[in-house]
Amino acid sequence: MPSSTELPPVADRRTRLRRAVRRTVLARRRPLAVLCASVAVLAGVQAARPSGPPTVAVTVAAHDLDSGTVLTADDVAVARLPAGEVPKGVEEGAVGRTLAAPMRQGEPVTDVRLVAPALLAGYPGRVAVPVRIADADSVGLLRVGDRVDLVAADPRSRRATYVAVDVPVVSLPEPSDQDAGSAGLTGRLLVVAVLPSDVVDLAAAAATNLVSVVMSRSPD
Repeated sequence: MPSSTELPPVADRRTRLRRAVRRTVLARRRPLAVLCASVAVLAGVQAARPSGPPTVAVTVAAHDLDSGTVLTADDVAVARLPAGEVPKGVEEGAVGRTLAAPMRQGEPVTDVRLVAPALLAGYPGRVAVPVRIADADSVGLLRVGDRVDLVAADPRSRRATYVAVDVPVVSLPEPSDQDAGSAGLTGRLLVVAVLPSDVVDLAAAAATNLVSVVMSRSPD
C-alpha cells in the first residue's frame, strides 16, 4: 500500500497535468497578453465604428420598361435605399398601374412615372394610352382636357393616316432628360383616353411611325 504521504495515481496525474498547464501558460504569458490586447482593441474599434445609414424599402423597376407598360409583379422589385436618397412620390402599390414614361432597371417607381388612376374618371369605357409625339413642342401647347386627333406618318412610304380622332388628353407627363438620354428617345409623351378597340392600332402606329398631334378643340 502507498504511504499516507503518497498521492494516488489518478490524483498524481491530475497534479502533474495542472503543473504542466501552468508552466505552459507562464512560458507563453507574453504572447497571450498581446493576443488578449489585440482582441480588446479590435472589439473597441468595432464598437466605435458608426453603423450604416437607415434604409427604406422602395419599389423599383425589376428590368428596363417601356412607356405604356401595365406593371405586373415580375416588373417590380423591392430595394433598400438610404433614407436620404429616397425620391418623393414613391409608389408602393404600382402593380396593375400603367407607366406614363420609360424606366430603367433599379429606378424607383414614383407617381410621375405612372398614369394616375383618376385620369379616366370622366371618360367611362375608355383606357389611358401613352403616345410619344414626334414634335415635343406641339405637346407643350396642349392642356389636360384638350381634344386631339393623332396622325401617324410612315417615313418610308411618306403617307399619313389618322389613328385616333377627337380623343381627350388626360395627362401631360413632364419631359425628363433621362427619357431621352438613357433610352435614346425623342419627342414627348402624351396620355390620351381612347376606346379599347383603338388600342392595338394606336400602339402599332406608335411603334413604327412618327405620330403627330392635331388639336380638335379645347375644353369649355
